[in-house]
Parts: sequence; C-alpha cells; structure tokens
Amino acid sequence: MKRLYLVRHAKSSWDDPGLHDSDRPLNKRGKRDAPFMGERLKKYHVVPDIIVSSPAKRALKTAKIIAKKINYPVKKIKTANIIYNGNSFDLLSFIRNTDEAVNEAMLFGHNPEITGLANYFSNKIIPNMPTCGILCVEFNTGSWKEVAAENGTVLFFDYPGKHRTV
Repeated sequence: MKRLYLVRHAKSSWDDPGLHDSDRPLNKRGKRDAPFMGERLKKYHVVPDIIVSSPAKRALKTAKIIAKKINYPVKKIKTANIIYNGNSFDLLSFIRNTDEAVNEAMLFGHNPEITGLANYFSNKIIPNMPTCGILCVEFNTGSWKEVAAENGTVLFFDYPGKHRTV
C-alpha cells in the first residue's frame, strides 16, 4: 500500500504587487491555518516518509509549519521545481517516480494542479482545493509507478473552512 497526502499551500499575501509570484509569503490567515491543519494531521497520526514541496515561499512555509506539528524534521523537506512549474500530468509523473522505499508521501503545491490531481484520485468533484486543504489517498499497490484513480481510495479530505464557525 502507498499513501499520498496532497496539500495546497496556506493562504498567501497579495499585499506587495512587486513581489515575484514565487516570493509571496503567507498572510495572517495562512499563518493561522497551517498550524491548525498540522494539529489535525497529528491527530490522524500522520508521519510521512517524505515531504516534498514546491520551492515557492508560501508552499515551503506551509510545509515547514506542518512538518513541525507532526514532528517531521524540517531539514529533511525536499523541494521540486516541477511542483511549481508543472501541470497535473507532470505532478502525476513525479509521484509515480517516487522512491519505492517510501510508503507515505506528502506533496505541497498549488492550484490548479493540486485540484486537478485531487479530482483525478477522488470519486468526488472538488471544484477548488481550498488553501491548506489536504486530500489523503491510499493506493492498493506496492508501487508508486502503479498509482492511479482505479486503485486509490480517499481516506480523508480536510481543510480549515470545515472547522470555522462563521
């Protein structure tokens, strides 16, 4: 069995229009939501073998905050440009090339690619993966090369908005 956590970065700031897109930081809500979702994952006893993030500041910061909450060593977080620059098909190929020694992988990325992958792996339509949203899929296969919608089961889909009271 292989398990994949698809995570969209937390809410980012648009306050400085001069910043390059990859340099946009988390805003106040993002800084609140990322630790909250990290705590949620901790309650699920999530401990991935690997965390890979887009190198964009907002995605990497989200990954670091969540990693700390689930006791994953921040220094072990890897980055991959394909998560920032690629499309959903590129990300699927990237996932399928994960080291076979890895059983649980967590990927931090962006829309629309994360939503595209979430819809591919899910039997439900997710119109838009919310910021800091997490989709967990377990695959009935021992090889990342074989992960597909046909052998995946969504274990949970969680996001901060599910827990807001107004």
